[in-house]
Amino acid sequence: MSEIDDWVIPPPAQPKADDVGFDLERALSSVVLLRAQIPDDAFTASILGTERAGNGVVIGGDGLVLTIGYLITEAETVWLVANDGTTVQAHVVGYDQTSGLGLVQALGRLGAPAMELGSSGDTRIGDHIVVAGHGGRRHSLSGRVLSKREFAGYWEYVLDEAIFTVPPHPNWGGAALIGADGSLRGIGSLLVQEVHEGGPPRDGNMFVPIDLLEPILDDMLKFGKVDRPPRPWLGMFTMDTDAGLVVTGLARSAPAHKADVEVGDVVVRVADTPVADLADMFRKIWSLGPAGTVIPLTLSRDGRELRIDVPSADRNAFLKSPGLH
Repeated sequence: MSEIDDWVIPPPAQPKADDVGFDLERALSSVVLLRAQIPDDAFTASILGTERAGNGVVIGGDGLVLTIGYLITEAETVWLVANDGTTVQAHVVGYDQTSGLGLVQALGRLGAPAMELGSSGDTRIGDHIVVAGHGGRRHSLSGRVLSKREFAGYWEYVLDEAIFTVPPHPNWGGAALIGADGSLRGIGSLLVQEVHEGGPPRDGNMFVPIDLLEPILDDMLKFGKVDRPPRPWLGMFTMDTDAGLVVTGLARSAPAHKADVEVGDVVVRVADTPVADLADMFRKIWSLGPAGTVIPLTLSRDGRELRIDVPSADRNAFLKSPGLH
């Protein structure tokens, strides 16, 4: 994310207190700036960088902050900055690879109010919403929900129903999606190209629905992760293209790389079952068993098909664990 003074939402697009039915200033004060430092030798350093910045939303009176997980994955140090300039160090509580959500705990008094958790299920297409980044109204946007649909990410990630908003903005990582009642409905993830049915592609922002937090919150607070068998992970970056499901990258020393999958391969079948799209491919892989399961892939390479069995792994085994405080 840019430095705090490098960008401002144009005033006509900023939310106005008279246009919402909740205490706007209080809600915006719940959003904090988050900065994370990641070691140079971290597994995700070459992909996500060693200095990451975005937003977080205070959801607990003790300084518990909800954010998007990629900001804090393998973080060595984390700092939080409230709207009044209060700066405190924080530690990573945990992150969940399935939902993409992460939690950090402030180690000092932030002085920022907690935002009430709402229901993403109650958020409808066409609803007027406020997207809030750290910095008050000048870093907040009055927008609307464009769609709610499945989302699949090339990094082996699927949401059954993500929330997409407009107008688009690049700085919403970890930002708050605020509903008409002032409650938190989602956490900002990515700037994406949202495809309208029967219309041209359109940029928008993807938000992780807040309803994914409640089932995992207790485990995250107790264990730093969700107490369930980890999914099989291949470390294979795949894109859904006109040519099919094309492997566009491989994580170093990850299962697919070790099994001699190559960039440019096209995934045709998983366990002898054809795959329709990216989400379908991931779900078929995950359905075969937990991490460690051998995943049979049929690939198309240079005009011929070949079978490669990939012994999957637990993604978390490749990541540095959060430090203890």
